[in-house]
Amino acid sequence: MSSYLAVIGECLVDVVQSETSAPKAHVGGSPFNVAVGLARLEHDVVFAGRRGDDEYGRMIARSLRAQGITALLEADASPTSVARATLDPTGQASYEFTLDWTLPSADELEKKFCTLAGEAGQAGHAGGLSQDQAPRDQDSGPLEHLHAGSIGAMLQPGAETVKNVIDRAHAVATVSYDPNYRPTLVPNRDEARRQAEEFISRADIIQASTDDLDLLYPERSHRETMDAWLQMGPSLVTVTRGPSGAMGLTRAGFAEQEAFSIEVADTVGAGDSFMAATLSTLRGMHLLGASRRPALREISTDQLSTVLRTAARAAAINSSRFGAQPPTAEELDQALRG
Repeated sequence: MSSYLAVIGECLVDVVQSETSAPKAHVGGSPFNVAVGLARLEHDVVFAGRRGDDEYGRMIARSLRAQGITALLEADASPTSVARATLDPTGQASYEFTLDWTLPSADELEKKFCTLAGEAGQAGHAGGLSQDQAPRDQDSGPLEHLHAGSIGAMLQPGAETVKNVIDRAHAVATVSYDPNYRPTLVPNRDEARRQAEEFISRADIIQASTDDLDLLYPERSHRETMDAWLQMGPSLVTVTRGPSGAMGLTRAGFAEQEAFSIEVADTVGAGDSFMAATLSTLRGMHLLGASRRPALREISTDQLSTVLRTAARAAAINSSRFGAQPPTAEELDQALRG
């Protein structure tokens, strides 16, 4: 495997129902959806998320294989996590969760990343995540970027492990984070905000929705929150706002993108498709990887506008079909040219 993008976080089975349809089971979870989105955009992807040795876990394993995604972890003895999604008449989803988010230690995960690199013929080169294992030629190392988010970065005990893995990966990779805050899982807003900010301060790229911002910071405007987050260290903050499009902020300035006009099937996975397309576009601009962190900090407003337009188009394609179905590279290219 050459350089790859890694995603760490939950994978689960979404059982989706509405007033007009019977329940249907789909593999999901925000980080899993981002991994699929990246794979469909023709990137090599490693996914670190737990699943059980049960029917739903085997469904997840089949989905990973079908998308060409490398699973870092084997199935374990606990049940696979389940999210029950109910769609309202506009296609918006609300969720109830049955979750187990226990991971191996950060040491064990680092060993697995090293083993993965060794199996790819890169042993001793760039598989490790720690500072003392960072390669001299950063562009030649396997791990280029690490994405984390959602339940996997909020729910303990696994969230603490994710944080430790990010700290180790910082020397060799850029980092992105999506809070995707669920009050039903972390009802204490102050605790959720503290946890989110610990990840924000560690990340280079932040994506959130206006719903996330309203839940975490109801006392201030969306732009005030974006400004505050940028001051914590990230180079890029993007915010999706449903039918109103998206907006982004960098040190160079602010940009907005209108939503593309589509017939919405549902919005499941739209934000994850936006995140995957954001990372894919930034990689195409040669702005991912620890050695490119200084260039990412200097990203221009023109580049930001390109990122927002591409990501919004990907989210629109996803929302035009039922369930989390991010576009392929060919679909996205055709849509952008159209």
